[in-house]
Amino acid sequence: MTGLLLNWRRRLRLRRLGDCPLRDYLATPFPRPGLDYRDARYVAVDLETTGLDARRDQILSIGWVLVDGNRIRLGSARHRLLRVAGAIPADSAVIHQITDDEAARGLELSAALPELLADLAGRVLIAHHARVELGFLGRACKRLWGKGLLVRAIDTQAVARRLLERRQIPFKASDLRLHALCERYNLPRHGAHNALSDALSAAELFLAQAAHRDSGRGMALGDFL
Repeated sequence: MTGLLLNWRRRLRLRRLGDCPLRDYLATPFPRPGLDYRDARYVAVDLETTGLDARRDQILSIGWVLVDGNRIRLGSARHRLLRVAGAIPADSAVIHQITDDEAARGLELSAALPELLADLAGRVLIAHHARVELGFLGRACKRLWGKGLLVRAIDTQAVARRLLERRQIPFKASDLRLHALCERYNLPRHGAHNALSDALSAAELFLAQAAHRDSGRGMALGDFL
């Protein structure tokens, strides 16, 4: 979606929303695709969920960290465990290691999501296989405030796929997993299936991908969208 169209939709939605955290978020224009990526600001986000279907599954935890240009702001890192309705499926709990007792002590989504939106205002969302994050966050916004989430987003998995295809390098689906790509770029190994650890890995992966592609003259934000 072009910069003009996305910001037009942002302004239209802004007029249709009453006072709520989603309206506050939309009050800040989205970064322009023509902006040098080093001048843009980002939020790397990861979710742990009870499954992959945003229509029926729930968000268990949200992790995020701010990125300003090519610097990760570690002091901005946030991890929020959420309360969910019902028991956590056993096959899901094996992966993310979040128990029913821990989830029962978590925040309501209506308390955690405004915090994320406040940090996301005016920034680009970074996520690995971003379709999952965008699907769950969009559905959560619609349930809480009546409208879905508009956001400019970079999918580090899609960036990796384009790079490999452009260079005609054979790859398997497993090669596009977050931690496989981090290993490819010799990035630090963080614990898998923790929302904050994976958000940090996505941030580091994006900066490595950008540095790998940058010829020294800089690149536009739109080159990664």
